[in-house]
Amino acid sequence: MSDEKDAAAEAPKSNKMLMMIVALAMVLLGGGGVGAFFMLRGDSASAAEEKPVKGAVVAIENPLTVNLAEGHYLKFGFALQMTEKAGEEEVDTNEALNLAIEQYTGRTVAELSTQAGRDKIKADLLEKIEKAYEKDDEQMVMDLYYTSFVTQ
Repeated sequence: MSDEKDAAAEAPKSNKMLMMIVALAMVLLGGGGVGAFFMLRGDSASAAEEKPVKGAVVAIENPLTVNLAEGHYLKFGFALQMTEKAGEEEVDTNEALNLAIEQYTGRTVAELSTQAGRDKIKADLLEKIEKAYEKDDEQMVMDLYYTSFVTQ
């Protein structure tokens, strides 16, 4: 009979201990989740702060004509969206023109006839231009706009 009383007395102690362990685990996991939320939110807030501010738009005066594959050609014009940090000084666009010629020469009309194809090639060109016009680790060009785009 005394064995039954001991077993009955130990059962509530083990239940209390189990509940304490579960509660502690929930507090730790919840705290970790809240901490991760604020850390990730802080990263997105700092990324939004780093987004460059639009400055002047530098238009390329004359459209380019480049040879495409299979005897076709592309005539297109574009403009550079500068950042505010680039200032108002005149921009030498010769390097951008050279990069554009290299990017589009030899492409197929099929690549350029779809929106996805144009967007991919444009994104690659923008990346090259951004690197070329970077000054003291500061981004000077932030976008590229087509002003004309004709394939033949």
